[in-house]
Amino acid sequence: MNHTGWLAIVKRYSLTATLVGAAMMPLLGCKGGESDSPDKGGETTTGPEGETEVSNITGSIKINGSSTVLPISNAMKEEFAKEYPGVEISVSGDGTGTGFKEFYAKSTDISDASRPIKAGELEKCTEAGVEFIELPVAYDGLTVVIHPENDWATELTVDHLKKIFVNAEDKPTKWSDVDPSWPAEDIGLYAPGTGSGTYDYFKEVVIGKSEAEMRDDMSLNEDDNQLVKGVAGSKFAIGFFGVAYYEENKDKLTAVKVVNPADSVAYEPSSDNIASGKYAPFSRPLFIYVSTASLPRAEVAAFVQFYLDNAQEVSEAVAYVRLPDSIMERAQSHLDSELSGTHYVDADGNSRHGAVEDIYVKENL
Repeated sequence: MNHTGWLAIVKRYSLTATLVGAAMMPLLGCKGGESDSPDKGGETTTGPEGETEVSNITGSIKINGSSTVLPISNAMKEEFAKEYPGVEISVSGDGTGTGFKEFYAKSTDISDASRPIKAGELEKCTEAGVEFIELPVAYDGLTVVIHPENDWATELTVDHLKKIFVNAEDKPTKWSDVDPSWPAEDIGLYAPGTGSGTYDYFKEVVIGKSEAEMRDDMSLNEDDNQLVKGVAGSKFAIGFFGVAYYEENKDKLTAVKVVNPADSVAYEPSSDNIASGKYAPFSRPLFIYVSTASLPRAEVAAFVQFYLDNAQEVSEAVAYVRLPDSIMERAQSHLDSELSGTHYVDADGNSRHGAVEDIYVKENL
């Protein structure tokens, strides 16, 4: 049976549930029945009224990639386990770049990514015979954070950030080197590791096509919780990571308002500002990449469908921003049609840039 056949089975017998409110609630509502594929096992059983249905699908799924997407995938894993207890899911957050390396080495079924796949990574997948379906699952606002006692750098431009984080002969070592009115105190710099999609995205936005590099004297860590500790522990520190980690630690940190280059207004990384694009240029979509070789397995098909069904609610529950219905409908259509490939690299190997609404269209595959 092809992938689409398995997805049809999964859709017919999986939950059509909604997670309610800011706190994730138990998944409710589903229809029982027996799978028409006895060799894969897709049967669901119905208990007394009000009880949760449980599927007898078994197997295992391996996921690695973005530490930014990690909270979403972990939440999906936990909720999925309530309905599919026979499926073992391993979720790691070793960074987008590391995730893609494992993906094209055929070591994982799904790769979490806080940026689109790069041309070089796509080439590696092609060489290895790895095909994939690219699915956006949420919006994130890459968040620049400072210590709550920092009262001088609460609003920054992209030029400020470039001066602070980019390597140069006259790179500042003290805050006063950035602005003479700021304290003559050493800047503590914290950033995700170089294998992180968040690091790549920040670099792309701040440096652009320049050959400049990020500073090599930053404290780097793939664990965003360690970055939180670093910035929260020093009045003169600054760092960046996904908005969810800021929301979890907003009692210890202050989010910098970033000046939108288009209107020169400083915006905070609120849900509304991220979704509307006002929090520019640091609003970005988050993705999962699903191996088409893994998709025929019932447990993978069930999990991917579950992910799309609940992505909007779960992303909000873990402090990210839901994608609009139109994008989720496109993602579902691409999955149903098994449209493999990336929308973000053209046929000549050039990266595409722009709003997800403009890039994530069938014509770009």
